[in-house]
Amino acid sequence: MYSNTGYLYDADIETEDLAHSLTVLSCGIYRLSHQPVMPTLRPKGRKDYQLLYIFSGKAYFTFHSYSKKEVEIPAGHMILYRPGQRQEYCYYAKDNPEVCWIHFSGSQTAEILDKIGFFNSNTLFCGISFQYPELFRRMILELQLKRPCFEDLLVFYLEQLFTEIHRSQLEFSAEKYRNQKEMEATVHFFNEFFTQTISIEKYARDHHMSISWFIRSFKHYMGMTPMQYITSIRINKAKELLKNTSCSVQEISSLVGYENPLYFSRIFRKHTGNSPSQYRKELAGQR
Repeated sequence: MYSNTGYLYDADIETEDLAHSLTVLSCGIYRLSHQPVMPTLRPKGRKDYQLLYIFSGKAYFTFHSYSKKEVEIPAGHMILYRPGQRQEYCYYAKDNPEVCWIHFSGSQTAEILDKIGFFNSNTLFCGISFQYPELFRRMILELQLKRPCFEDLLVFYLEQLFTEIHRSQLEFSAEKYRNQKEMEATVHFFNEFFTQTISIEKYARDHHMSISWFIRSFKHYMGMTPMQYITSIRINKAKELLKNTSCSVQEISSLVGYENPLYFSRIFRKHTGNSPSQYRKELAGQR
């Protein structure tokens, strides 16, 4: 196991420091490779805060505040433990985990953590970036060397870490908003032009999206693929026309975007269990 650590008091001493706005108490990086398993259990937690960053691999955490089940947390996540919070987590060598951690305290800590995204949350996805372990390494070195002004630099690096976390949350939120608007526009387009031949590949290309990203994002947003959604619009419109008009099946097929009425009938049967004619007869029998 690779381990690089630094301590403010030359030992792992937990403390609550409210005399300063922020104080870095200890910091380290673990890389588990040969030791099969590395469990941690602190039933009563610690007096300070602990922040862990899963840089690679994955780890397993149990948060007793809302569930007693072990949760797998992959790389790219930050995990926060507050003072007095039970800590229970485990690393397995087979997962090749590399984890950065830091213990800190301070009178402004709770307010800062809420601001950057940890409000009522233990985990945040911040992405996989070398800038995070680099900041941890800088703090480890300052704790090891203890050169003049090292405590000021520790606070500076910790604040920089918090700022990077906050930035990641703002950027992810902005990206989520852009994706939502993109999907809303897509849904509007499909409902407007479902009677026409729609090429998913061309739509994605015209809107500067890769086809795989577009399909994945749309399915995440709507719960179905773009083509499945278009088909659902057409089938629902066909049901409406079969119920409220005397149009023939061939006419309805054309009205909802299918040039071939036989193909339309197969699709309709697949989604409803009946052919268009049978569906209309059943509706008539219910009146």
